[in-house]
Amino acid sequence: MPDITNKIDRKSILLGLTGGIAAYKAAELVRRLGDRGIDVHVVMTEAACGFITPATLQALSGHPVHTDMWDARVHNGMGHIELSRDKQAIVVAPATADFIAKAANGLADDLLSTLCLARDCPLIVAPAMNRQMWEHPATRRNIAQLKRDGVTILGPDSGDQACGETGMGRMLEADDLADAISALLEPKTLAGKRVLMTAGPTFEPIDAVRGITNRSSGKMGYALARAAIAAGADVTLVSGPVSLAAPAGAALIPVQTAAEMFDAVKKHAAKADIFIGVAAVADYRVNAPRKHKIKKTDEGQLTLKLTPNPDILSWVAARPKPPFCVGFAAESRNLDTYADQKRRRKKVPLMIANLAQDAIGADDNEVTLFDDTGTHRLPRAAKDVVARKIIEHVAALSGRKSRRSR
Repeated sequence: MPDITNKIDRKSILLGLTGGIAAYKAAELVRRLGDRGIDVHVVMTEAACGFITPATLQALSGHPVHTDMWDARVHNGMGHIELSRDKQAIVVAPATADFIAKAANGLADDLLSTLCLARDCPLIVAPAMNRQMWEHPATRRNIAQLKRDGVTILGPDSGDQACGETGMGRMLEADDLADAISALLEPKTLAGKRVLMTAGPTFEPIDAVRGITNRSSGKMGYALARAAIAAGADVTLVSGPVSLAAPAGAALIPVQTAAEMFDAVKKHAAKADIFIGVAAVADYRVNAPRKHKIKKTDEGQLTLKLTPNPDILSWVAARPKPPFCVGFAAESRNLDTYADQKRRRKKVPLMIANLAQDAIGADDNEVTLFDDTGTHRLPRAAKDVVARKIIEHVAALSGRKSRRSR
């Protein structure tokens, strides 16, 4: 198994911008791709520079932006070939009707279109145009031709457009594009696998308006769901109350309480190949929650009787034929000791731990993985990046288990 403690690797893409108003979304797209561990190099057409400056994209990507076929910064003068040679993909976002027509017909009259013709990596196109341009028969023919040529088309979406009209043609939003691009670049190490996950907090009612919960944001769980989907898995996500958009491609089951989460897991556990318990499930619930709001009294004290909630991870791991089980431990101290004890007590092959005070609500994380082979530390990085490395480890461990059980 590869040493996952090494520096987290980064994929690299070429992002092409063409001359549409949606070019402003490219700034956010560069940031979101970076959050997912993807290194972005930008090429812009002359028209794109009229909507957003190369300086903006250079500052966000950390690399020089290329606009000219005869760029002297390319050592051999072959920018139309060299710029894409070490990239995992060329992504054109936004892709105007004009660019789509050129790409479909093999035209190469500027740096970006020439790069697309001379590439040896996948081409991904995110259309962006007025609804009438999108619906025009010529554009439909060109899109069909690109698909026949093996080009991946992402979008477009429907909605309000800069021209004041409404309809199909909007470029997908940055987060949706980043998720889709990241998924396309990932090796399908979980292809055909069914992954059942829990994420977020639970909410245990005290009365009609109050409850017991925790500060879990669900960000790590949702990042893991995206990473598992990118790795080819069929993901069912049982989620407590969070303020996050559902991961594209996941079957989302929203719940509130630990009991509801447990019921959902019991319904789906038998079909799961892998179970990942990321949710911060409340250890206790109120024994007898009130139907109506409890009124404050002059005595100023309130006594609540608490009942233990079911241990969802232990129940799944104790099944006669359990899925490959992954647990999470959020500790405030003695991380290694408590997390490894928890793994052994619950009898799961993999436990992932972090310090709660450093991770809850944050966009990045630093985790330690505990399994039968030892301890593996992942350096602090964006949660999407950490999630990808965790899923790689899960795929390797679960694959070993599957081979041993044959």
